Amino acid sequence: MHTVGMRELRNRLSAYVRLAASGERVLVMDRDRIVAELTAPRDAPAAAVADPVLEDLISRGIATPPAKSGAPPRLGRGTMKLEELLADLDADRTDR
Repeated sequence: MHTVGMRELRNRLSAYVRLAASGERVLVMDRDRIVAELTAPRDAPAAAVADPVLEDLISRGIATPPAKSGAPPRLGRGTMKLEELLADLDADRTDR
């Protein structure tokens, strides 16, 4: 991961774009604060998600974007079946 200031990015944009295209992450700083991130494009075009929390989950690989417009995103790892969840809740209640 590389960090670069705005002036340096302007002066050497093509070099930083090549870094991002090769898989590196380039964070763009403005007055000691991250304002942008350059990364290589994903294999598939990203679906537009209006909710920033969902967008973050999708970018971290925890959720997948909806297959069709209007469908909620599916959660990936860290999920459990309803029966397991209910059994876990019942076990937690009996411990009290």
